[in-house]
Amino acid sequence: MSESELPEVENEKRLVIAISGASGSLYALHLIQALNRIRGTTQLIVSPSAIRVFRQEMEANVSSASDLLGWIQERSPAPGIHQFEIQNFADIGARAASGSSHHDGMAIVPCSMKTLASIAHGMSGNLIERAADVTLKERGRLVVVPRETPYSLIHLRNMTSLTEAGAIVLPASPGFYHRPASFDDLGRFIAGRVLSALGVRLELIPPWDGDS
Repeated sequence: MSESELPEVENEKRLVIAISGASGSLYALHLIQALNRIRGTTQLIVSPSAIRVFRQEMEANVSSASDLLGWIQERSPAPGIHQFEIQNFADIGARAASGSSHHDGMAIVPCSMKTLASIAHGMSGNLIERAADVTLKERGRLVVVPRETPYSLIHLRNMTSLTEAGAIVLPASPGFYHRPASFDDLGRFIAGRVLSALGVRLELIPPWDGDS
């Protein structure tokens, strides 16, 4: 892809993207690949459980956040012009944990129910939870992508609490009106919705244009 073919984005985005240990590694993969196409900077936080799930679901030989990012970028169809800064999952004193470190939004893709519950109850035991807590208290954009079914009443109440606190709960429920032909089409659908919720205009799936 040439410089002139790169997608237009109004402003370079500064984001925080977290991957927790829920099923749905495909969604994280397509989100990172999509971000790879645009200018900006992302602080990337990956939990140890997320690495384990990614290794199983994607059949990838990865053992660290750096391995995971490299594996995804090697398979990206577009040149990498986005800057990713890997943050230590255990370091609750990292930049993303401070309200003075401004960013344009945070997304947790996928978001485990443990992570969701911790954020909903103001518990910060790791950098993902702390960064999400800070995003909410600073009235920033927080998008959580739960991948669980069915939901228990506890799950629903935690999602309600996050919504009331200002977060966007975006379940990993891909649409089918675009007639997906592969798992990757489903991954791109959710990645596109996450980017839209973060204020990033990048068309990964043709939008619905009414009945034809």
